Amino acid sequence: MIYAVANQKGGVGKTTSTVNIAAALALMGNRVLLVDADPQANATSGVLGGERPGPGARTMADVLLDGVPVASACMRTTVPGLDLVPASGDLAGAAVELVEREGREGLMRAALAAPAAEYGFVLVDCPPSLDLVTINALVAADRLIVPVQCEYYALEGLSRLMETIGEVRARLNPALGISGLLMTMHDPRTRISGEVVAEVRTHFPGLVFEAVVPRNVRVTESPSYGEPVVRYDPQCAAAAAYMQVAREVVERG
Repeated sequence: MIYAVANQKGGVGKTTSTVNIAAALALMGNRVLLVDADPQANATSGVLGGERPGPGARTMADVLLDGVPVASACMRTTVPGLDLVPASGDLAGAAVELVEREGREGLMRAALAAPAAEYGFVLVDCPPSLDLVTINALVAADRLIVPVQCEYYALEGLSRLMETIGEVRARLNPALGISGLLMTMHDPRTRISGEVVAEVRTHFPGLVFEAVVPRNVRVTESPSYGEPVVRYDPQCAAAAAYMQVAREVVERG
């Protein structure tokens, strides 16, 4: 099963959520492939002990632009059972370069067909935009996970994303389903956090994960050690929340 983790709004915990859901699924005994399709490559360093792929390493840019097989770009991570297709800055120009390609929206789907049969879960960390790379991920995906920050403008960004999902379903991938909306950066000390969670649940009944990811200093610390928070501090509240999200992902299918 291929999951795209997407939200065109930056700063919503998209990469953090992708990395930790992928790691949590691996810690539960699944074979998991994390595909970093964001040119910022934060997911890449977040599971490689803070390192970046060395010179000559194949990346997702090579897969999309040059047709390199995913298996040739795949590498092990610090989490047992979790493999990675890394990103690089070269992905920044991919959305422009792909415009002239025939079948440009389906390149990632073709590339991930073989890995999807090999891994129990494939998670794609999308760029924080609705560009052609993100469209590729939505076309490739069976399910979509949408991180939503517990803040005032959350619904504004969601409406545009839902329009895009509708367009992709209509034209390119009618089988695309929504695994869930994931509320992130929840602060129980503020009234607005609780109000946003309630409002999103009202607008999208049945689509919101039960688990809510809290603000937690361990989440901000863990990337500097190149570890998902579920490994860096498995006892913290955020790690427990991501483990619960992973269980819900399995249950929802």
